Amino acid sequence: MAQRWIAEWEPEDPGFWAREGRRTARRNLFLSVFAEHIGFGVWSLWSVLVLFMTAENGFALTPDDKFLLVSVVSLVGAALRLPYGFAVTRFGGRNWTVFSALVLLVPTGLAALLVRNPSTPFWALLLCAAVAGLGGGNFASSMVNINHFFPEREKGWALGLNAGGGNLGVATVQLAGLAVLGAAGVAHPEILPLLFVPALLLAAWLAHRRMDNLAAARTEYGVYRTVLRDRHCWILSVLYIGTFGSFIGYSFAFGLVLQNDFGRTPAQAAALTFLGPLLGSLARPVGGRLADRWGGARVTVGAFFGMGLGTLGALGASAAGSLALFVTAFAALFVLTGLGNGSTYKMIPGIYAATSASREEGRRRAGAVIGISGAIGALGGVGVNLAFRQSYQATGDGVPALTAFLVFYALCATVTWAVYLRRSPVAADPVWA
Repeated sequence: MAQRWIAEWEPEDPGFWAREGRRTARRNLFLSVFAEHIGFGVWSLWSVLVLFMTAENGFALTPDDKFLLVSVVSLVGAALRLPYGFAVTRFGGRNWTVFSALVLLVPTGLAALLVRNPSTPFWALLLCAAVAGLGGGNFASSMVNINHFFPEREKGWALGLNAGGGNLGVATVQLAGLAVLGAAGVAHPEILPLLFVPALLLAAWLAHRRMDNLAAARTEYGVYRTVLRDRHCWILSVLYIGTFGSFIGYSFAFGLVLQNDFGRTPAQAAALTFLGPLLGSLARPVGGRLADRWGGARVTVGAFFGMGLGTLGALGASAAGSLALFVTAFAALFVLTGLGNGSTYKMIPGIYAATSASREEGRRRAGAVIGISGAIGALGGVGVNLAFRQSYQATGDGVPALTAFLVFYALCATVTWAVYLRRSPVAADPVWA
């Protein structure tokens, strides 16, 4: 059985790392990835359940209602990331992983009950979707925890793998939704949330048996107050809105856009929606690796430039009414958001390693910024869905929303270049540049 607390942890010591550090860190990483993966699946559950809620299935929900449901899920998940990031430093990675997995039994059980009845009032669906936002907080606690296990030279890979494995939960729930549609049709949406019950129990049991708590990961409130006064915290949070916010926002909205703009049925939409989150999740650790090699700022600028091109492709496809081109453009967008996710998070520990008075202070400040930027960045998912909702209300299509995203990506690329690549003394530091 794993230790409850590890008092001494020195990943920067090569002897310690080779002797026991690497083995312990990787064990905690893989178990954290599994628990976070299931948490992301629960968080993304409503992006699939809304596809079942059609007039043919007895539901009277409008496109506005559906975008509002997934926006509420995104909002709660974003709001919980900061307290979740702090909680893991107070209660321990092992302890919090067990709790955060078990508490997700509540939204899965509620969803299974409510979606069986087309006459369920909309406020009840909103409340259930909000509770599913608990799964969004798991990302921050997992990332903050894993950040403390690995040395600086391996953080890009470790954080990218942790985040990418978690993000794959979006593709998992969409593939599971496609399987349910194929096996039982639109009449039994309750099967989908029930599939997560045994997975959550297994994640909690494995975390209890095999994960560790790190005493060195404890962070005080003062660290959060300190980094909130630091410009890098806010700049990185804006960049994370552009990368992760786009990823999770598009993941929730893509199926609805396909239904509204191209008339796809639930099964036809579900057959395409999993592709983007899958590619984006797989690209995230690649982004971390590229950042380890070439520098986080350079990879992040390239990702935003590519996202601008992908958005232009989506606008062109929408104007031409080409489903194939639209899906291709969005697939490219998902890949680039994944690369940008990995490179942006690689920047965080390196910046604070280079600008802090001590190694331990750098770790604590980086952990706090990971929690803060994760929370603020996830708000981008809310913005994406609200932008699409307003766009459809105003014009009947998603063109205004996509145009706004294009402008924002150009802004993010410019900020990254100006702050971290153009004659910046911090960017010149080889630790992270």
